[in-house]
Amino acid sequence: MDFSCVVKIPSLSPLGMAAPSMKERQACWGARDEYWKCLDENTEDASQCKKLRSSFESSCPQQWIKYFDKRRDYLKFKEKFEAGQFQPSKTTAKS
Repeated sequence: MDFSCVVKIPSLSPLGMAAPSMKERQACWGARDEYWKCLDENTEDASQCKKLRSSFESSCPQQWIKYFDKRRDYLKFKEKFEAGQFQPSKTTAKS
C-alpha cells in the first residue's frame, strides 16, 4: 500500500493545549479586572484603555478573552435592562 498521498495532520502542541497554571490564571484575571475597571472609568473614550487591553490579551488564552468580552457585554446589558435604561434599537422594535 502506498501512503505517500496521506496528508499528515500536525499534532497539537501540548504547551498550546495545557491548562493555565494558578499563577497564569491569576495574572489573566488581574489583567481583565484592570481593563474592565478602565472601561468603566472611561465610558466615553475606551481608547484610553488600549495598553490594558494589550496586557489582557497577552495574559489570557484567546478563548478566555472571547468569553470575557461576551460576559462583559452581557453584564452591561443586564445592568441597563434591570435599571430600566435599555432602549431597543429601531430595527429591533419593528420586528
